[in-house]
Amino acid sequence: MSIDTSTIRIPSVLLPSDGRFGSGPSKVRTAGISALADAASTYLGTSHRQPTVKTVVSRLRAGMSQLFSLPDGYEVLLANGGSTLFWDAAAFGLIERRSEHLVIGEFSSKFAKVALNAPHLESPSVIECETGSVPPLLRPDSSIDTCAFPQNETSTGVACPVIRPPGDSLVLVDATSAAGGVRFDANATDVYYFAPQKCFGGDGGLWIATCSPRAIRRIEQIAASGRWMPPSLSLPLALENSRADQTYNTPALATLFLLAEQVEWMLEQGGLEWAASRCDQSAATLYGWADASDFASPYVRDPGSRSTVTGTIDFVDSVDAAEIAKVLRNNGILDTEPYRKLGRNQLRIAMFPSIEPSDVEALTACVEYVVEALATA
Repeated sequence: MSIDTSTIRIPSVLLPSDGRFGSGPSKVRTAGISALADAASTYLGTSHRQPTVKTVVSRLRAGMSQLFSLPDGYEVLLANGGSTLFWDAAAFGLIERRSEHLVIGEFSSKFAKVALNAPHLESPSVIECETGSVPPLLRPDSSIDTCAFPQNETSTGVACPVIRPPGDSLVLVDATSAAGGVRFDANATDVYYFAPQKCFGGDGGLWIATCSPRAIRRIEQIAASGRWMPPSLSLPLALENSRADQTYNTPALATLFLLAEQVEWMLEQGGLEWAASRCDQSAATLYGWADASDFASPYVRDPGSRSTVTGTIDFVDSVDAAEIAKVLRNNGILDTEPYRKLGRNQLRIAMFPSIEPSDVEALTACVEYVVEALATA
């Protein structure tokens, strides 16, 4: 007999103060929305090539440089699209001949496929390991000019150390769900790219990349070689426009504003160390609860490889995670479902800086309540 999950009501005393736990789009802080509303009459609906908008772009670029402690000569580039579009742009403007890719899940596999299918590039080297496992360190040979790996595999909740591989290859780090919530040394990267709908608590539709002087030179050298690239994917155009605090074509102004507000909020609280420590606290709560549970356990077995921004929790076969997620959603706790293509009996919980650590603790209490309720229904 099927269970009518709509009748299960979680006591209000157990509920988190905010029920948004999605891994992207993520929780957007009310303070950021209020600031946008206050600025709306002179900001929204205005030209992105005028000071009103260019000042916001300047704020976020300067804020990113400070937040990430970028070394001298590193620049912050941005353009419309998102990380998916950036993979295409990188295939045109950063990979010279051949790349090497670390694949540990769905999202890291997508960049490898872009390089594999690009007709102007040589077939890439792809190092693939079992999902949920500890990734190996890339060791490119002399044929590799670009190394690519994720800092956080959003689909599985595996975290990778940001370490520069041996050799002289450019190092491209996909930090889409890690940037702003996980520590890293910018010196170990040449391109550290991400989108604003995760730790930065905004909407999608934009990519941001911190680029080393080596990466800037590679962009300029490929452009000088005459390689054709669509203007919308042109990193030389993105570089030119970013230096002018604008984008090549019209951006989503709300996204720019929310991103600048989030970066400045992080800096006011204590910067990247504060944000990462906040995520650490949430992760310790989530994984500590799962480790002690009779019916749940962390999907990533190695504690040192567990993400502190995206947690994946497996459930025993007798407990249906999909039913739990359904009841949570009926009670205003949103987007705890697992990544669809992983196909596991699990929940996926975001622990980005905007999410209160106390709300992660409240979520675990709600899951306990729902599991008991389902067992007795």
